[in-house]
Amino acid sequence: MRRFSSVNMILYFCLIYIAAFFGHRKARLLVQGQRETQRRLREGSNIYRDCIWFHAASVGEFEQARPIIERLKAEQPQQKVLLTFFSPSGYEMRKHYDKADFVLYLPFATRRNAKRFVEAVCPRKVIFVKYEFWPAYLRLFKQKRIPAYSISAIFRPTQLFFRPWGKAYLDLLLCFRHIYVQDSESLRLLQSHGIAHCSVAGDTRFDRVNYLATHAAAPDGALLPFEMPKKLLVAGSTWPQDEALLARYVDSHPDVSLLVVPHEITDSHLHEIFQLFHGRYLCLSEMECHRHLTPAPRVVVVDKMGLLSRLYRYGQVAYVGGGFGAGIHNTIEAAVYGMPVVFGPKYQHFREAKALIAAGAGFSVRNYQELERALDNSFAHAEALGLNARQYVESELGATDKIYQDLFKTRKS
Repeated sequence: MRRFSSVNMILYFCLIYIAAFFGHRKARLLVQGQRETQRRLREGSNIYRDCIWFHAASVGEFEQARPIIERLKAEQPQQKVLLTFFSPSGYEMRKHYDKADFVLYLPFATRRNAKRFVEAVCPRKVIFVKYEFWPAYLRLFKQKRIPAYSISAIFRPTQLFFRPWGKAYLDLLLCFRHIYVQDSESLRLLQSHGIAHCSVAGDTRFDRVNYLATHAAAPDGALLPFEMPKKLLVAGSTWPQDEALLARYVDSHPDVSLLVVPHEITDSHLHEIFQLFHGRYLCLSEMECHRHLTPAPRVVVVDKMGLLSRLYRYGQVAYVGGGFGAGIHNTIEAAVYGMPVVFGPKYQHFREAKALIAAGAGFSVRNYQELERALDNSFAHAEALGLNARQYVESELGATDKIYQDLFKTRKS
């Protein structure tokens, strides 16, 4: 959530420009993207008008918008769709997304920028995803009577809306026509603070990962050029602290193979992994000219982007990284394939991780000893624990259909 007053927000954007000037890569991409958006708006004249506008902060939020965008384009192909991002990582990865007619950066949310952008775009509807609450835009939507919606939203008592001094931020939620929340806890929290225009729809990511698992997965052998080992641990979105623990586990468990997909695929990080595993691994790109290797290498590092959600299907147990840093990455990408999921200690802000633990399919670990116990137990009972994981995912399906029916199949606007 963006928690800034107008003055603080302008200061924040100024700091981004300063960081870009001094060479910060993401800041520079963001500033360049802002200029490109302004140029395209000037040259595009009225081409953006009457669109359905989806806004996602970054890649994760995009995956929540994606099922609705694709349903909309499948059923109403003539409807123009605008997709905006705040983060360079989201924009750079999805700037050529073929189901959106236009992909732009969201102009920095000053009142002047918001007014120019909204008047240029003049959207039929606006859909903001999860934690996106930009005050300048929301107030403008209300002022101009543009129907705005929040989807896959989740709220916690610690958020600024619900602080004693947060009334002005709580009032921002009145700018939405409707708020579709992920769970009943968020619904009760909003209603207890006088926000009645909300309902539980669930998290559209479940529909997305289920689609990938059942429709978009590659046939066996199409992604990995070797025979699958009997005990394969697939580790996704890993960071150095995750990798150090996994290396120790593989060293002491010779019957377990590891497929590791680092969060950052850079030369420096790959070199760190090389040293960590004492050079005893192969990169996926190195193996593609030697298909169906026998025996299969015990450790394979995936040095290509965009494969993780399809690679989980090959394993018996998953490890999801990030839990020793800012927070874990996407656990349901693994759970959808019916496998137990292990992750680090920082999972408290992730509803699906807590639900997997409650279902007996997720395990949080704080150190190597706990990791070893969790992985040993997961391999020993992979089938039963995996069934728990799959049943949990199935219980969460349907958010896309509910939201789509409300927004695009009824007279509600």
